[in-house]
Amino acid sequence: MELDVSYRLRVNPIACTGHGMCAELLPEIIELDPWGYPILLSPAVPASVMDHARRAVDACPTLALLIEEVTGPPLLREAAGRPCSERERAEPRD
Repeated sequence: MELDVSYRLRVNPIACTGHGMCAELLPEIIELDPWGYPILLSPAVPASVMDHARRAVDACPTLALLIEEVTGPPLLREAAGRPCSERERAEPRD
């Protein structure tokens, strides 16, 4: 069985104080609620915005935004917020 790596964002709601910098730096994935707190449109981080996601994580003044590495077979990645492709679903699993 081949393992694959993907990345997802996570917000620590206890640490977040609603500065909104993450949404400014990563509007493709993060919106702000009416009080200025982040809402993730999707926890999955596509490769096309990975640099922006890292910048947003580094810029968070309260360290409330995190990127987590998710390693595992397609079904585990799907449970972690990264949808599997049709090809991945069709592949036999060991």
